[in-house]
Amino acid sequence: MINLTRLNGKEFSLNALYIETVESFPDTTITLTNGHKYVALESREEVHAQISRFYKGIHILANPHIRGEEHEE
Repeated sequence: MINLTRLNGKEFSLNALYIETVESFPDTTITLTNGHKYVALESREEVHAQISRFYKGIHILANPHIRGEEHEE
């Protein structure tokens, strides 16, 4: 889960596994795979950093093929 803030200042958590897109309109809009949209105060870059930390924390990026590496070392 990543922690975000709504435009009204209320915090919420979002399961990063279901995030399909993160866009700036200029507000950061996050679209999930089911079509639900969330608007957050955090910048697109901050959201990407949180997603990356989340993926590393659950070792989803541990597979070299997912990381884009052709050969395991």
